[in-house]
Amino acid sequence: MAIKTRAKSRILQAVHETANDLHQVGFIDKRRMREFDALCLAPVPDYSGVEIRALRDRHRLSQAVLASVLNTSLSTVRQWEIGDKHPSGPSLKLLDLLERKGLEALI
Repeated sequence: MAIKTRAKSRILQAVHETANDLHQVGFIDKRRMREFDALCLAPVPDYSGVEIRALRDRHRLSQAVLASVLNTSLSTVRQWEIGDKHPSGPSLKLLDLLERKGLEALI
């Protein structure tokens, strides 16, 4: 069960690979491995209104469809795009997934 991570640094990447190897041979349990996964993941990037609009255009989504996919309101997506609000928490994570893996990952 190899989990791909985007590590914050090369050192954390090496630590994660070692922990993953130890997990595969049974020296680290699943719970501890999840802690290593969380430690080694890179932070989710912030998205500006221009980046959200570009992402939406790239996937040919209307604001309403993007709002539905992200489980938020149409007015929230509009406010993100004009810069009145900024996405946070789960919305940022879902935008990152949309950018990295495409629409199929969210549906």
